[in-house]
Amino acid sequence: MFSKNKTQFTLIHAVAILFGLWVQILPGFVNAQQDAASDSSAQVGTAPVIKPWEAKFQTTYVWQSKRPFSAAYSGPNSLLPNYEKSYSFTATGFLGARLWEGAELYLNPELVQGVPMSNLVGLGGLTNGELQKTAGNKPKLYRARIFLRQTWALGGERENIESDFNQLAGTRSKNRLVITVGNFAVTDIFDASSIAHDARTQFLNWALLTHGAYDFAADARGYSWGGAVEYYDNDWVLRAGRFLQPRESNGLPLDWRFFVHYGDQVEIERGYLWGDLPGKVRLLAFRNVVVAGAFRDALGLTSQSGGVPDVGQVRKQQTKYGVGFNWEQSLTSNIGLFARAAINNGATETYAFAEIDRSFSSGAAVKGAGWGRAEDVWGMAFARNMLSAAHRDYLAAGGLGFFVGDGRIRYRPEQIFETYYNINLRKGTAVACGFQRIFNPAYNADRGPVSVSSLRLHTEF
Repeated sequence: MFSKNKTQFTLIHAVAILFGLWVQILPGFVNAQQDAASDSSAQVGTAPVIKPWEAKFQTTYVWQSKRPFSAAYSGPNSLLPNYEKSYSFTATGFLGARLWEGAELYLNPELVQGVPMSNLVGLGGLTNGELQKTAGNKPKLYRARIFLRQTWALGGERENIESDFNQLAGTRSKNRLVITVGNFAVTDIFDASSIAHDARTQFLNWALLTHGAYDFAADARGYSWGGAVEYYDNDWVLRAGRFLQPRESNGLPLDWRFFVHYGDQVEIERGYLWGDLPGKVRLLAFRNVVVAGAFRDALGLTSQSGGVPDVGQVRKQQTKYGVGFNWEQSLTSNIGLFARAAINNGATETYAFAEIDRSFSSGAAVKGAGWGRAEDVWGMAFARNMLSAAHRDYLAAGGLGFFVGDGRIRYRPEQIFETYYNINLRKGTAVACGFQRIFNPAYNADRGPVSVSSLRLHTEF
């Protein structure tokens, strides 16, 4: 795979590392300004400086290698059992401006490049959340997000908010109504987690970025068009949103029939204190209305005509629905835990996210204050991915999903262990070493286990 792309691979590797080093040796003009403003604010006890606009940037390079593993057989959508390497590179601009009271407009241009292992198939939980389905060995520049956020204060106590990606510094009411409309990712708003949500700084595996069984609406890059409403009442939050689905499963073009094919989600969140340590629980429900193939329909057609079942031959309007529970809790100021559990009805093909019908994950993140590295983070997590009975029967009969299909299967839940260590080089720049061990890849006990090592360089300013 990489012999033809050696030049591009070497070039992007060099660019990513040089960019990270440039940020390290940069005189610190931007960070110095921000630190001074922050220190001044802390001294006088005032809110952060409110700016009419702001620009932030990030770049992330991920290199991975997979060791050879045993496989009794392989199929069209199998993870190759030989040694492989992979890389991804993303660079994103986060541009924001205030339009009128409570209104903010954001634009995110993004550059992406990458080559996956085994053409991005062979696993339920894929190993690199930065790799898109549309990635290739040539850089692609596109608009990732453009959206408007309108906030109405509803009274009550106010809180300071710091400048961040797609967040302008200022103050806001703890009781508020927020409407977001435009082009962005469903997971920008739903199923957030401070521990396992961002492949650029946290866990890399797809099964740890959100609920594995959450087949949220998205194009092949992970974004969609739609809107969401959030109602904040102190420690309670209620969210609801509708987003466009792709025209066909895992495709890039979106279906603009907003009232015909769509993805709906509702989430309720409760923040609380355990002693003086914060925690949150979230309950999510989603429903997708799409044109998709059902596993039982494909098996039924095959039983009459013979051959291998194919969901592509039985597509019609279907509804996929599911629920998920998300919990996070600080044990100390330096240790946080999380857990997620989700299930969908598992009757139809995966439409936009991972090929997972039931999912459970849990883990922890530990800051390095205990060993004199306060800005370092050590993370470890476990994920268990499962399939519905209909999905198992379909794969056992030789059917192929978008991501998995070994030609046959001796079903076992796919189990993933991931750990990483983020080494802070300076503010906004970190190098992470990571490792993943995957048992029963693509739910098949006849293959694996698989070991994947990772190196990630991330910079932001």
